[in-house]
Order: sequence, then structure tokens, then C-alpha cells
Amino acid sequence: MPSAHLAAHREWLWEGRDLELQDPVSHLVLDGDWRTHAQNIRRDLDGFTGRLGIHGPFWGLTVMAQDPAVRRLTSARLRGGLAMASEIGATHMVVHSPFDFFGHPLVAHTGVTGLDDQLEQVHETLREVVDEARQIGCMLVIENIRDLNPAPLLALVSSFDSGTVQISIDVGHAALMQAKGGPSPDHWIREAGRRLGHVHLQDTDGLLDRHWKPGDGSINWRMVFRALREVQADPRLILELKPEEITAGQQWLVQEGLAR
Repeated sequence: MPSAHLAAHREWLWEGRDLELQDPVSHLVLDGDWRTHAQNIRRDLDGFTGRLGIHGPFWGLTVMAQDPAVRRLTSARLRGGLAMASEIGATHMVVHSPFDFFGHPLVAHTGVTGLDDQLEQVHETLREVVDEARQIGCMLVIENIRDLNPAPLLALVSSFDSGTVQISIDVGHAALMQAKGGPSPDHWIREAGRRLGHVHLQDTDGLLDRHWKPGDGSINWRMVFRALREVQADPRLILELKPEEITAGQQWLVQEGLAR
């Protein structure tokens, strides 16, 4: 949620919930007086004991580019996000997956079909980002976006061979791609396994990235939470909804016996 909505959810969040702030998504924040903004956030978070993270910048950016100038720009933006993360004490940052076209379930994900070159491009972009994230104790979680198949994203995260880089699964994104032939959200969770560091919980009808509260769309939430219970990981669970719908979304999950 944006930090402006912290006060409205303070009582619930201060029970030790996972929290993700979206402020660093905006270039207006990162190009402005972000240090003062971060200091205000730290003040507003006084007494918060849960796991804290941010959503990193992504508009118009890609971590997989052939052009070195694009790689430098993306790296600089993400390192700006990490600087703000460090200032507020955040320990995860969401980065978007680059696999717009390669993630088709019918494509062989091998070196001869280009995957090795793509992974190298991502490493060139993220080398300094990962180093800085490791130094400040901030986990980078790479989120599925248009990925139709978990294989390329799993290969990317595994290629870093580091606890600093983990997988983020947005169950709404997975459901959108399921409508196009990809696997279900619970399948994604099981495929991620021990590398699952973070989950965005939001519902959809499979047509658009709705960010509806759980229960309003077509996602099978019982299967999602069964997979979360069974996977050998302790991912951060974030309700990525409109701020005014977070309470209702949490209450629905409680009523269904899926959350507390």
C-alpha cells in the first residue's frame, strides 16, 4: 500500500503483519526529496514489528535489455529503490520479471533457444543491484508478470544461487496467464518451492489485472493456501489490493478459514 494509508490500517498491521510500501514505484518519489519522505515513513512505522518491504520501480523498465544504456538506467533506478529501502529498514524489494514473450509453455527453455543470453543480460543489469541488496540485507523478489511458464523465471532466480534473490508470485498474474494456457496459481507456488520469498494476493476474473479482493474473482483460494501450507518456504504474504479494500479482503480470508 502507499504509505499515506498506513494510519487507516495501523491496528491490523501492528499485529506483526507483512507490509509492502509502494511509494518507490514512482519516479516522482525517487527523483524528489526521498530521504525526507523516508524519514516520515520511519516515524509513521514506529512500533511496527512485522516484515517490511517495498515495491521497486518498474514503469518503462526492464531488467533484460541488450542495450547497455538501458541496463544502466534500470540498474540506477533499482539501486535508488534500494537506497530508500535501506533508509526505512525494508528487507525485501519487488522486481518485475522480464519474460514477456519467452515464457510460452510450448517454447523449449534451453541455451540454444536464447535463454542463456537472456540470463546474462539480466545478470549484467542486476549485478550491482544484487551486491547492494546483499550489503543492506534486502531480499530481491522477482515477480511473475506475463510469464506463461514458471521455467524461465525459476532458471533466472536459480542462476543467482543466492538467498538474496527469490521468487515473488502474484496469484492474480498467474491466473491471467492460466487463461492463456499457463499453470494455475497453486502450481506456480509449488514450482517455486523453497525459492518462494513473497506472494501478492489479489483476485481476478482472468480478463484483466483486477486487484480485486479475494473471493470477488475466479481464483481457487483453497488450493492457493493449501500450496502455501505445503511448500517448504516462509513467503511474505501481501494483500495487493486497493487500500480501502484490504480490510474486507482480510476478513473474507478469515471467514473462509484461510487466514487470521
